[in-house]
Amino acid sequence: MALHPQAVAYLKLFSNDLSVDLETITDDEIRQLRAMDVMAEQRGAPAELAVVRDERVAGVPVRIYRYLGGGEALPVVVYFHGGGWVYGSVGRNDSLARDLAVRTGAVVVSVDYRLAPEHVFPAAVEDAWVVLADVFKRPEHYGADASKVAVIGDSAGGNLAAVVAWQARDAGYALAHQVLVYPVVDVAMDTPSYAAYASGFGLGAAEMAWFIRKYAHGVDPSDPRLAPLKLPDMSGLAPATVVTAECDPLCDEGAAYADALRGSGVEVEYRCYPGSLHGFFGLPGFFDQAGEARDYVAARLKDAFAASPGNPES
Repeated sequence: MALHPQAVAYLKLFSNDLSVDLETITDDEIRQLRAMDVMAEQRGAPAELAVVRDERVAGVPVRIYRYLGGGEALPVVVYFHGGGWVYGSVGRNDSLARDLAVRTGAVVVSVDYRLAPEHVFPAAVEDAWVVLADVFKRPEHYGADASKVAVIGDSAGGNLAAVVAWQARDAGYALAHQVLVYPVVDVAMDTPSYAAYASGFGLGAAEMAWFIRKYAHGVDPSDPRLAPLKLPDMSGLAPATVVTAECDPLCDEGAAYADALRGSGVEVEYRCYPGSLHGFFGLPGFFDQAGEARDYVAARLKDAFAASPGNPES
């Protein structure tokens, strides 16, 4: 499949996701890059919401969004941003979190988990789990219905969403749904899509290898907290929606994860956006497919919430 015309236009501006010397970049330079966002205008205008508040959950910063006012207990979506476990933040992904709140009608809890290289594996996983577990333990604090809790993450955030989904199962929490958007679910980097889209398509293989080194150098690559595709038993996991971009090194592992879930009896829908690039979901100013994918994801989440045991009509 040829690149989507909007992907072609994007690559003329950003042929490489980082555009830095990965061999010499210092931790201070990483921190400086975190403070920059050259694509801020392309992330979409922030929607006006009834509630936006910043809190800490056991030391982990979160931002809580609620589209509608009132005291009604709503479904809740816990969101984990992307950025290779090194970049990204609640602030950078504010527009996306607000948009999810509008599209789903749910409370959205966006998690500012710790980043590498200052905080290496499993710090991000620990933070992600602390917040999700707290939503189940204290749903009233979030104005949430504990029978309608879902997770969503993109890229490295998709990795965290996949990991906490199996941790929730093992802890006895009934997660309603998991949405994984071009997730990192393996670190072998040996798929055909890694070879086909190794460079020149935004996120490249060299950048992914660098992210993995910064976050999890020396970690067992079969640890399911790093590579959920290696999880020995996927049965009983929450129903899933897996979204990928065709021209993305991570495409094949996302598809493989959907297949593995399906093979374990998990209800799953998989959708690959043709001709698109890694990161498109967060950039509606560049990609019409971002809006299409968000509509699809929101519909899947609303269907999951409607079918939850807590719904009197289910």
